[in-house]
Amino acid sequence: MSVLTENVALDERNQAADALEAERRDNVATFVRTHPEYYAEQFDKIGKHAKFTPTFNLMAGLFGPIWFGARGLWNWAVAFLVVEAIGFVRIALGLFGDLGAAARDRIASIEGTLELRRKQLAAAIENKSDKVDVYDRTVRSLEDAIGGIRLEAEQLQDQGVWIALSGLVILIIAKAVQSTAANTVLENRFSEWLSDKTIRYGMPVRDMALSAVFMVVIVGVAMLHYSFPGTYPLLSDFPTLPEIRLTAISWVEAFFSFAVTNGDALFDLITYFIRLMLDGLELIFVQTPWIVIASFIILLTWLSAGVSTAIFSGAFLAYMGLLGFWEKAMTTLALLGTAACLSIVIGIPLGMLCARRHRLYSFIQPIMDFMQTMPAFVFMIPVIAFFGTGKPAAVVTTMIFGGTPVVRLTVLGLRGVPEHVREAAISFGASKWYLLTKVDLPLAAPSIRAGINQTIMLSLAMVVVASLIGAKGLGEDVLEALQYANVGQGILAGFSILFCAMILDRIVQGKRK
Repeated sequence: MSVLTENVALDERNQAADALEAERRDNVATFVRTHPEYYAEQFDKIGKHAKFTPTFNLMAGLFGPIWFGARGLWNWAVAFLVVEAIGFVRIALGLFGDLGAAARDRIASIEGTLELRRKQLAAAIENKSDKVDVYDRTVRSLEDAIGGIRLEAEQLQDQGVWIALSGLVILIIAKAVQSTAANTVLENRFSEWLSDKTIRYGMPVRDMALSAVFMVVIVGVAMLHYSFPGTYPLLSDFPTLPEIRLTAISWVEAFFSFAVTNGDALFDLITYFIRLMLDGLELIFVQTPWIVIASFIILLTWLSAGVSTAIFSGAFLAYMGLLGFWEKAMTTLALLGTAACLSIVIGIPLGMLCARRHRLYSFIQPIMDFMQTMPAFVFMIPVIAFFGTGKPAAVVTTMIFGGTPVVRLTVLGLRGVPEHVREAAISFGASKWYLLTKVDLPLAAPSIRAGINQTIMLSLAMVVVASLIGAKGLGEDVLEALQYANVGQGILAGFSILFCAMILDRIVQGKRK
């Protein structure tokens, strides 16, 4: 009886194993679409070992990037496409390319100079000038140079076979790697597909055609361009007309002229408020006795980051004072404080608004990307057009460059508040205001504080750039040092900017507990 029971259990296990094997083969057939038995066997072979198991896939080796692209493995397809393109280009260059074209162009250029020097030599001989020897040496030197370049061109032409062979070696190695790694890469994709059926599978005709066209076009264009340089100007020069650029320039200028003309009152109002805040901070930092400001900064650093950091802050302030940078450092802090305060006052509420409104944030995010990626010297142009030069324009430029981190990190901090904490507060009857002030903001405070810190640091990074449009302070000393190659002044002023950044960083971040 026990033997019969064991046989029944064994049969059931065998049937279950056969069912699992059949299901796996069905999954493989669904995934690969072509040659399912071959791929099922290879996948089983690969799955038995934890380490890389080399196999051979003839189709992947023959078609290379086309096979990988058709299978949806585009990262591998692009990598192999680059390698194969290099191989094909070198083969075409070695067999059909004109390797001496560049040398002949150099010879033609030198021959024009040589003809001029020969005429000068003939005139000098005729006039019995004392420059005959000079012209004679120049002519012989140019003739020797032409002879050397001709020899170099002949040597390059003789190297064509070796260049073609090197391309063939690159191509063979690429094909070997593709054929060896293809099944392993596809098996990894199959394992991912088993848990996520949204991953593309099979070999759609669209992907096959796309990968084939992409391969042929890229490799063909590269071969024509690098193997026969200058033969097809369209491959080197983008087809355009000067009128297109001139029309675009006129449109942009017309837009800014319209904006400046019709928005004059708005820009004057913004300039007035910036100037009001800037004058107030300059009155505090510059006009207040230095001992009061220094004591206040040291006290803030001590309360925020501890005694040792306060001592370092005192040493930094002493450095700026003893070297005569005190007033300019305070002017810089006033400018920075204006830009940073406005960025924070605008950025934190905007971040709070965007944290719960995804559509608003998706609209604002590209604008912030533009603000951070556009070079400062580019967006200084419209700022000058709207606000003129001077400190208000420098404040606006600094805000554009440094104002985005506080918005991004406020959104990140508020979205990172655990939902179960918010749900618990709501279940106890918390109002929206209580939820915001007692739950969301305290939990998001580290991220918001990091955003404030990054805004201040990026604003300091604009100190030198802002000095180009009339901002005073330490940036002006660095700019003068750049203009007149005054290394000492530039380094000393640069350290002052660095020390301002370190003091502000410690005040904002504290001990980071």
